[in-house]
Amino acid sequence: MAELAQVQTPVLDVAYEASGPEHATPVILLHGFPYDPRSFDQVVPILNRAGLRTIVPYVRGYGPTRFLSAQTMRSGQQAALAHDVLDLLDALHLDRAVLAGFDWGARSACILAALWPARVRALVSCCGYIIQDIAQAANPVDPEQERRLWYQYYFNTARGRAGLAANRESLCRLLWTLWSPTWPFEEAVYARTARSFDNPDFVDVAVHSYRHRYGVVPGDPRYAEIETRLAALPKIVVPAITLHGAVDGVTPAATSEHHGAHFTGRYERRVLQNIGHDVPREAPAAFAQAVLDASSW
Repeated sequence: MAELAQVQTPVLDVAYEASGPEHATPVILLHGFPYDPRSFDQVVPILNRAGLRTIVPYVRGYGPTRFLSAQTMRSGQQAALAHDVLDLLDALHLDRAVLAGFDWGARSACILAALWPARVRALVSCCGYIIQDIAQAANPVDPEQERRLWYQYYFNTARGRAGLAANRESLCRLLWTLWSPTWPFEEAVYARTARSFDNPDFVDVAVHSYRHRYGVVPGDPRYAEIETRLAALPKIVVPAITLHGAVDGVTPAATSEHHGAHFTGRYERRVLQNIGHDVPREAPAAFAQAVLDASSW
């Protein structure tokens, strides 16, 4: 049974759920926008039965996780989200862990694997190598993909920020529907996660994330050096398995076909038929198997 716990890092009071053998290999499971730890509810027991320890944090801006200071920038930039994971490893006294995630969580896992490989035993990333190339972010892509990114452009406007603040429940439900077109989730399932969006920093963190990635707003200065390193699109040397839902409604599977060049260690890409964006919830057995396989390499 997962236990909800809290631990302080230099920036956050992080809420996380831990279960499985206490001294076993730790697996950090990372969610993205707009999701929460509930995405891993069917993954966790599989990993625990296999003898792994699972730790599932609420990322900044979600659920019970809180900033320690009102003066801290409510940044959603990739470097901030990734460094939160590094801080969590330090706070929990974990030298190394398997990192597995999707959406923002996959990006954070990729960043740690690229910049702090000694801390990462293995990586499972949905949608491939998704470290942001901010220098190229203003370049248009094909019109069909531009259509899929409408919510990001929306959040870059005052109207979009107000819309997320006023309609976060219905807007995020719409994103779930668009991104996972073959997953008929029940309203009760969505409602359990939607509670995490009531966090007072949810809107600020999300809006900053989608503005920073296009170079529209500055990041938190404390992460400037990390962003400089990420601009080089560093390669990932740790063992890695990438998963991609074949019907992902926001990041088509074709986008990760040639990501192998970013991985210099053992690497495998798996496309999951009839699966959308929330891979751990839509295909928990396949997600868990990827974790088990990568951690055994």
